[in-house]
Amino acid sequence: MAISLRQLEYFVTVVDEGSFTRAAELLRVSQPGLSHQIQALERELGGPLLERLPRKVRLTPAGRTALPHARASLAHAQRASSAARRASGVETGELHVGTLYSISTGVLPGALHTWRRSYPELQVHLVEFPHTNELVAAMEAGQADVAVGPVPADWDGPCRVIGVEEFVIATAPDALPYPDGTQVPMVDLAQQEWVHYTARSGLSDILNTACAQAGFTPRLSVRTEQSSSALSLARAGIGLALLPGNVIPKHYDGVLLRPDPPVLRPLAVYTRVRPDPITAAFVSAISVETLVTPTHITERLGSLPE
Repeated sequence: MAISLRQLEYFVTVVDEGSFTRAAELLRVSQPGLSHQIQALERELGGPLLERLPRKVRLTPAGRTALPHARASLAHAQRASSAARRASGVETGELHVGTLYSISTGVLPGALHTWRRSYPELQVHLVEFPHTNELVAAMEAGQADVAVGPVPADWDGPCRVIGVEEFVIATAPDALPYPDGTQVPMVDLAQQEWVHYTARSGLSDILNTACAQAGFTPRLSVRTEQSSSALSLARAGIGLALLPGNVIPKHYDGVLLRPDPPVLRPLAVYTRVRPDPITAAFVSAISVETLVTPTHITERLGSLPE
């Protein structure tokens, strides 16, 4: 007897709900039927996956090993179904887009607006991560149809570079003796305090690298995971924040500076296999419409030197 997707769905639902009763209610099946399918799965895998306790269920060691594979199999099946519908011309369903938190704030809104004008019936599900490594792993596991993020190393599938993201330094008014739009050597900021990022965030690596190249380690004032929080903290005078220029709103009334040397991050859009027509339309939309450094930032800082 082969393992079925239904059995895997039942197993994952019991784990997520922590109860056979709640899982049966959510799945709209009888509790005996649910138990029968779980037992069949356990027989197929050679041992118990769940320990039935009076008020909850607990994963056995075999269950802990099987759970991530069950989730991945369900994700692959969902992606395959969605891709098949899109390839056959059915313009309903969801396009799952993997990305980073800062990119979903800065780069994606304009591109998604353009793309949905052509496909208004398709929904977009953003699968967001703090670090590039997590985004690449999610794409490899089939958790998204297409990814928008830093150029991945050694990617086997289709990959198109869409531009270079410029980072800027945000500060509170009068925090530094530099007027808005000044290009400031990073080495001159060695004694300043910085709004840093948690280790889970890829922005942490970017700040650490920029400071290390200037010969210093950034002095920490506070840590955050989100670029939007870093901007607010910088505006409040908590410290300097290095963040993508495309997350800065037009109405930002703090001071923006350009680090010298410039801090840049190439961005790409990539898929595992050749995109179906609707995914390809998204790739084209983001490639054409992406404004990596928006106009209101270049107006304040000027264009990057050649």
